[in-house]
Amino acid sequence: MDVLRAPWRMDYINSSKGDKDENPCFFCAYSGQRTDEENLIVARGATCFALLNRYPYSNGHVMIAPYRHTADMTSLTDEEKLEIMTFAQQTITALQSVMGPGGFNIGINLGKIAGAGVDQHMHMHVVPRWSGDTNFMSVTAETKVLPEALSVTRLKLSQAWPIINQAS
Repeated sequence: MDVLRAPWRMDYINSSKGDKDENPCFFCAYSGQRTDEENLIVARGATCFALLNRYPYSNGHVMIAPYRHTADMTSLTDEEKLEIMTFAQQTITALQSVMGPGGFNIGINLGKIAGAGVDQHMHMHVVPRWSGDTNFMSVTAETKVLPEALSVTRLKLSQAWPIINQAS
Protein backbone atom coordinates (compact mmCIF):
# COMPACT_ATOMS: atom_id res chain seq x y z
CA MET A 1 0.00 0.00 0.00
CA ASP A 2 1.27 3.49 -0.84
CA VAL A 3 1.11 6.05 1.94
CA LEU A 4 0.47 9.71 1.24
CA ARG A 5 1.97 12.00 3.83
CA ALA A 6 1.04 15.66 4.19
CA PRO A 7 2.74 16.75 7.43
CA TRP A 8 2.05 20.43 6.72
CA ARG A 9 -1.67 19.71 7.32
CA MET A 10 -0.89 19.26 11.05
CA ASP A 11 -0.23 23.01 11.30
CA TYR A 12 -3.73 23.62 9.94
CA ILE A 13 -5.30 21.10 12.31
CA ASN A 14 -3.52 22.61 15.30
CA SER A 15 -4.35 26.18 14.26
CA SER A 16 -8.06 25.40 14.23
CA LYS A 17 -8.08 24.26 17.86
CA GLY A 18 -9.20 26.59 20.59
CA ASP A 19 -10.98 29.92 20.45
CA LYS A 20 -10.49 31.66 17.11
CA ASP A 21 -11.04 35.04 18.80
CA GLU A 22 -7.78 34.52 20.68
CA ASN A 23 -5.84 34.15 17.42
CA PRO A 24 -4.71 37.42 15.86
CA CYS A 25 -5.67 38.14 12.25
CA PHE A 26 -2.89 36.60 10.16
CA PHE A 27 -3.55 39.08 7.32
CA CYS A 28 -2.79 41.96 9.69
CA ALA A 29 0.15 40.12 11.27
CA TYR A 30 1.73 39.23 7.90
CA SER A 31 1.15 42.64 6.33
CA GLY A 32 3.09 44.31 9.14
CA GLN A 33 6.03 41.93 8.94
CA ARG A 34 8.78 42.01 6.32
CA THR A 35 9.25 38.26 6.12
CA ASP A 36 7.50 37.88 2.77
CA GLU A 37 9.13 34.58 1.86
CA GLU A 38 8.20 32.97 5.18
CA ASN A 39 4.66 34.40 5.02
CA LEU A 40 4.25 33.38 1.35
CA ILE A 41 3.61 36.99 0.27
CA VAL A 42 3.93 37.24 -3.49
CA ALA A 43 3.49 40.99 -4.01
CA ARG A 44 2.75 44.19 -2.10
CA GLY A 45 0.96 47.29 -3.27
CA ALA A 46 0.03 50.61 -1.69
CA THR A 47 -3.28 49.37 -0.20
CA CYS A 48 -3.24 45.58 -0.52
CA PHE A 49 -1.02 42.52 -0.85
CA ALA A 50 -1.16 39.06 -2.41
CA LEU A 51 -0.10 35.86 -0.69
CA LEU A 52 -0.37 32.15 -1.25
CA ASN A 53 -2.94 30.28 0.77
CA ARG A 54 -0.97 28.17 3.25
CA TYR A 55 -3.75 25.53 3.16
CA PRO A 56 -4.79 25.70 -0.51
CA TYR A 57 -7.61 24.09 -2.44
CA SER A 58 -5.30 23.95 -5.43
CA ASN A 59 -1.64 24.65 -6.16
CA GLY A 60 -1.19 28.38 -6.79
CA HIS A 61 -4.20 29.43 -4.65
CA VAL A 62 -3.62 33.17 -4.05
CA MET A 63 -5.44 35.46 -1.64
CA ILE A 64 -5.55 39.24 -2.06
CA ALA A 65 -6.30 41.34 1.02
CA PRO A 66 -6.31 45.01 1.91
CA TYR A 67 -3.80 46.06 4.56
CA ARG A 68 -6.66 47.70 6.46
CA HIS A 69 -8.47 45.29 8.77
CA THR A 70 -12.11 45.24 7.66
CA ALA A 71 -14.73 42.56 7.14
CA ASP A 72 -16.99 45.04 5.33
CA MET A 73 -16.41 45.08 1.59
CA THR A 74 -18.67 48.14 1.30
CA SER A 75 -16.20 50.12 3.42
CA LEU A 76 -13.33 49.71 0.93
CA THR A 77 -11.99 52.94 -0.49
CA ASP A 78 -11.88 53.49 -4.24
CA GLU A 79 -8.11 53.02 -4.09
CA GLU A 80 -8.44 49.70 -2.27
CA LYS A 81 -11.10 48.42 -4.68
CA LEU A 82 -9.03 49.37 -7.72
CA GLU A 83 -5.82 47.85 -6.39
CA ILE A 84 -7.51 44.61 -5.32
CA MET A 85 -8.93 44.18 -8.83
CA THR A 86 -5.58 45.14 -10.39
CA PHE A 87 -3.88 42.53 -8.19
CA ALA A 88 -6.46 39.95 -9.30
CA GLN A 89 -5.55 40.66 -12.94
CA GLN A 90 -1.84 40.52 -12.14
CA THR A 91 -2.32 37.27 -10.22
CA ILE A 92 -4.04 35.70 -13.23
CA THR A 93 -1.27 36.86 -15.54
CA ALA A 94 1.46 35.58 -13.21
CA LEU A 95 -0.27 32.22 -12.72
CA GLN A 96 -0.76 31.84 -16.47
CA SER A 97 2.91 32.62 -16.98
CA VAL A 98 4.31 30.12 -14.48
CA MET A 99 1.63 27.42 -14.20
CA GLY A 100 -0.53 27.54 -17.35
CA PRO A 101 -3.92 26.73 -15.79
CA GLY A 102 -6.95 26.18 -18.00
CA GLY A 103 -9.16 28.50 -15.94
CA PHE A 104 -9.70 30.22 -12.61
CA ASN A 105 -12.15 30.38 -9.74
CA ILE A 106 -12.23 33.90 -8.31
CA GLY A 107 -14.34 34.80 -5.32
CA ILE A 108 -14.96 36.56 -2.04
CA ASN A 109 -16.73 34.92 0.89
CA LEU A 110 -18.19 37.56 3.20
CA GLY A 111 -19.15 36.24 6.62
CA LYS A 112 -18.77 32.84 8.22
CA ILE A 113 -22.18 31.70 6.93
CA ALA A 114 -20.93 32.38 3.37
CA GLY A 115 -17.93 30.12 3.91
CA ALA A 116 -15.28 32.64 4.97
CA GLY A 117 -12.51 30.90 6.88
CA VAL A 118 -11.28 34.32 8.00
CA ASP A 119 -14.46 36.34 8.37
CA GLN A 120 -13.04 39.44 10.06
CA HIS A 121 -10.68 40.49 7.24
CA MET A 122 -12.16 40.49 3.75
CA HIS A 123 -10.04 38.97 1.01
CA MET A 124 -10.34 37.70 -2.55
CA HIS A 125 -9.38 34.21 -3.68
CA VAL A 126 -7.81 33.48 -7.08
CA VAL A 127 -7.66 29.71 -7.59
CA PRO A 128 -6.10 28.28 -10.76
CA ARG A 129 -7.86 25.24 -12.21
CA TRP A 130 -6.82 22.54 -14.65
CA SER A 131 -8.80 20.02 -16.63
CA GLY A 132 -9.03 16.89 -14.51
CA ASP A 133 -7.80 18.53 -11.30
CA THR A 134 -10.67 16.92 -9.41
CA ASN A 135 -9.65 13.31 -9.13
CA PHE A 136 -10.27 10.26 -7.01
CA MET A 137 -8.02 11.53 -4.19
CA SER A 138 -10.17 14.58 -3.53
CA VAL A 139 -13.46 12.79 -4.17
CA THR A 140 -12.93 9.56 -2.22
CA ALA A 141 -10.15 10.34 0.24
CA GLU A 142 -10.90 14.02 0.86
CA THR A 143 -7.21 14.65 0.16
CA LYS A 144 -5.61 17.17 -2.18
CA VAL A 145 -2.31 16.37 -3.81
CA LEU A 146 -0.25 19.48 -4.47
CA PRO A 147 2.49 18.82 -7.01
CA GLU A 148 4.76 21.67 -5.91
CA ALA A 149 5.99 23.03 -2.58
CA LEU A 150 4.43 26.36 -1.57
CA SER A 151 7.87 27.98 -1.28
CA VAL A 152 8.63 27.06 -4.90
CA THR A 153 5.28 28.40 -6.13
CA ARG A 154 5.78 31.62 -4.14
CA LEU A 155 9.22 32.16 -5.65
CA LYS A 156 7.94 31.61 -9.20
CA LEU A 157 5.00 33.99 -8.75
CA SER A 158 7.02 36.70 -7.01
CA GLN A 159 9.59 36.56 -9.81
CA ALA A 160 6.85 36.84 -12.44
CA TRP A 161 5.18 39.79 -10.66
CA PRO A 162 7.70 42.58 -11.51
CA ILE A 163 7.42 41.71 -15.21
CA ILE A 164 3.67 42.32 -15.01
CA ASN A 165 4.15 45.63 -13.16
CA GLN A 166 6.54 46.87 -15.83
CA ALA A 167 4.01 46.08 -18.55
CA SER A 168 1.20 47.94 -16.77
